Amino acid sequence: MQDRYPLEYIDLLASMTLNPSNENLSRLTKEEMDTINYHLEKETYRIQSTIKNHVFTVNKKKEVELLVRQYYSSTINLIDLLFDNREKLPKGNSGLKKIYDSMINILNDLLMFIESRFAKFLSLEEKVANTYLLMTKQRLRQKLQELQKYLELPNLKSRAPLNLLLSRLNRFADRAGSDFEVTFRTLFYKKELIKALEELQFEKAELTNESVFDAVDRVLIYLNYNSKTYIDELTLRIFKSINLFKTSFQKLDKLRYHRKEFKQLHRKPGYILNPNYHDLDIIVEKWFDEEIGYWEKLVQSTVQVESHIKANMVNEKVNKILCNLTTDQIALILRGADDARIFIAKSMNEVFKTIVPHLSTPHKVDLSYDAMRSKSYVAEERDKEKAIEALEKIIRKIRSY
Repeated sequence: MQDRYPLEYIDLLASMTLNPSNENLSRLTKEEMDTINYHLEKETYRIQSTIKNHVFTVNKKKEVELLVRQYYSSTINLIDLLFDNREKLPKGNSGLKKIYDSMINILNDLLMFIESRFAKFLSLEEKVANTYLLMTKQRLRQKLQELQKYLELPNLKSRAPLNLLLSRLNRFADRAGSDFEVTFRTLFYKKELIKALEELQFEKAELTNESVFDAVDRVLIYLNYNSKTYIDELTLRIFKSINLFKTSFQKLDKLRYHRKEFKQLHRKPGYILNPNYHDLDIIVEKWFDEEIGYWEKLVQSTVQVESHIKANMVNEKVNKILCNLTTDQIALILRGADDARIFIAKSMNEVFKTIVPHLSTPHKVDLSYDAMRSKSYVAEERDKEKAIEALEKIIRKIRSY
C-alpha cells in the first residue's frame, strides 16, 4: 500500500495553516513556528523517499511516467502558491518568511531530485511555469557569477568559448520570463551545461591540455552545443592552428590529427542545444571533410609539380652516352669489369647504380640499373659472344695506337 500524498504536510501549511488569509495566523507563537521548522528539516528526505517508494512499486512504464509528471507538476504548482502567499504575508514577520523560504527550498530540492532521477519520464516540451522559471533563473545567475571569475585567469586557453557561453547564459538568465516561453527541455539543458562547467577544474585542465579542443570545448561537444556562433568560432580556431605550419603536407597531417581528436571526444546521448538544427557533430564533420579534401588536392598538385620539376632536373643534369650494345651485353661487360676488379666500388650494385643512368641503347633511352644487374646473372651465349667481340675490338684499337 502506498504512503500518503508526499507533499501533504507542506500543502496543508501553504493552503491552510500558514495561508495569509487565515485569521489565526497572527496568533502563531514562536514555539509553534519552531515546531514547524523542526518538522520541515525532516521533510526533504521523507518526501524523496516516499516518491521513490511510489515509483518503484509501479510496474508499467506508462504509469510511472504519469506518476512522476503528477509529482513534478504538483511541486511546481505548490511553489507558485508559496511565492504568491509569501508576498501577502504580514510585513515584519521574519519567522513566517523563514518558514516559507524553507518550504520553497525543500520543493526546489525535490524538483532537482526528480530531474536527476526521473528526467526521462518528464514532458520536455511542456512550458515552464513563470514562478519556477524565475526561481531557477535566480539560482542560475548565482552560479554564473561564480563561473565568471575563471575569465580572469591569466593563461586561460578557454577564454573565447567560455566568454561566448557565459554571455549567452547570462542573457537567458536576465531575460524576463514573460517575453518568451521556455520549455523544460531548454531549462534542463541550461542547468546541465552549468553543472558541467562547475565540475571543470579550469586551472588544472588549462595546464595539462595541449589539444586544440580545450576544457570548455569538451563540455560543449559532450552536450551537443550546436550554436552556429560557437561552431564558427571552433572551426576558425582549428583553421588558425593548422595555418601555423608552413607546408601543405604538415597542414593536412595536423588537420587529420584534429579530426581524430574530435571523434574520440565523449558525447552525452539525447542532448542538444537546438533540436531544430543539425547536430554539432554533423556540421563539424562536414567542415573537416571539406578542409581535408581541399588540402589533399593541394598536396597532390604539389607532388605532381615537384615530380615534374625533379624529372626535368634529372634529364637536364644527366648526359646520356649511346652505347651500341644491348642491355644484356652491357650488363655482362660491367659485371666482368667488377669481378676483374677493374672497377673498384663497395659492391657490384654500386657499379651499376653509378654507370647505368648515364647510358642509353639504340632501343631504350632510360635504363634500369637494377634490371640490368639482374640480367648479368642469366646471360645467353649469343650475348656473351657479342660482349667478347666488343672487348676484342677495343683491344685491337688499343694495339693500333
